[in-house]
Amino acid sequence: MKLDTLDVIVTAPPAPGWGGRYWILVKVTTDTGVTGWGECYAASVGPVAMEAVIRDVFERHFAGENPENIELLFRRAYSAGFTQRPDLTVMGAVSGLEIACWDILGKDRDRPVWALLGGRMNERLRAYSYLYPLPRHEISDFWVSPEMAAESAVDLVRRGYTAVKFDPAGPYTIRGGHMPALSDLELSVRFCAAIREAVGTKADLLFGTHGQFTPDGALRMAQAIAAYDPLWFEEPVPPDDFEAMRVVATGIPIPVSAGERLTTKQEFAALLRAGVRILQPALGRAGGIWEAKKIAVLAEAAGAQIAPHLYAGPVEWAANVHLAATCPNLLMIETIETPFHDQLIRGGIRVEGGFVAPPEAPGLGIEVDEALARAHPYEGSALHLAMQEAPCDYASGNRFQGGAPREDG
Repeated sequence: MKLDTLDVIVTAPPAPGWGGRYWILVKVTTDTGVTGWGECYAASVGPVAMEAVIRDVFERHFAGENPENIELLFRRAYSAGFTQRPDLTVMGAVSGLEIACWDILGKDRDRPVWALLGGRMNERLRAYSYLYPLPRHEISDFWVSPEMAAESAVDLVRRGYTAVKFDPAGPYTIRGGHMPALSDLELSVRFCAAIREAVGTKADLLFGTHGQFTPDGALRMAQAIAAYDPLWFEEPVPPDDFEAMRVVATGIPIPVSAGERLTTKQEFAALLRAGVRILQPALGRAGGIWEAKKIAVLAEAAGAQIAPHLYAGPVEWAANVHLAATCPNLLMIETIETPFHDQLIRGGIRVEGGFVAPPEAPGLGIEVDEALARAHPYEGSALHLAMQEAPCDYASGNRFQGGAPREDG
């Protein structure tokens, strides 16, 4: 069995676009007619350029190869061009193609992917979700409303979730870490207070940030919210500053989580050395399922846990689920429940009562609705997510739109 053909589909979820502006799906078919699906979560170039990268990586390293040779395929791409170092864009392409290889192998052997990775350790996977607006909420107001956030948290708890994530801490800018505005500190405290009062001890609070702060700024924010006992403080400083991460991780009482913007075990090993004990690999970026399994093993040996990240489509989510099923050091997995996510994989994997059961069907255990994916093409040129160019506003406050991608490019 050899890898033969590749198709790339860039599909856009309907507004408001939870999961990003678009999802890059790859469809790989073998010379024996077995088809595998993967998803590339790479965001530093536009979708047209990214498709060209994916095709180049496939033709250069994957085409004509046995899909069993996962390690060889990874090392070819990782070392290509005399690089042999983490590269976000190339590893994004490799990740999606590698996920598709596992889907092929599972289908060829009539076994779910988790069975090929050491077997099922966890029969139910604890799930969490961001707080998203309810139908009655005005989206633009939701991101700065502790009251609406609390209502959304109550809704998730009623559906069985035992952890909820929110991000009220101000803008993520192209400028690197900043000191939080007093208004952002105050709003973050009000969010934590309102959500904790609403859910009591029924759900953990996951305080989401995206590398906004300097180490001192992160320490101030942690001091402000610590009384509400968050389970984690996510990516408090820029992802490339491991020394800053160490200062925060060793200086606050809240566990630090990080990893959604990192790729390969090399970068995750640096996080562990910095004292981070909750790793959040995004499997469409981190190097694929096998590389993420290595990351999970590194974490296990360091007394750390993993919580696979998701701000993408349901194919990456399926890969996360299969990895999570095999890991004794799993904390939880991120989910996004929208009709489009569910329809695109024909309901193959779902959250039930706040937990996810790993699928029994072969491969990733999903059936991708290819016609639906093609019926919603992304026709813009923007990146998957945008960062703010303007600095933090210390005078009149910040009104950042959370996870909702802006329509401008």
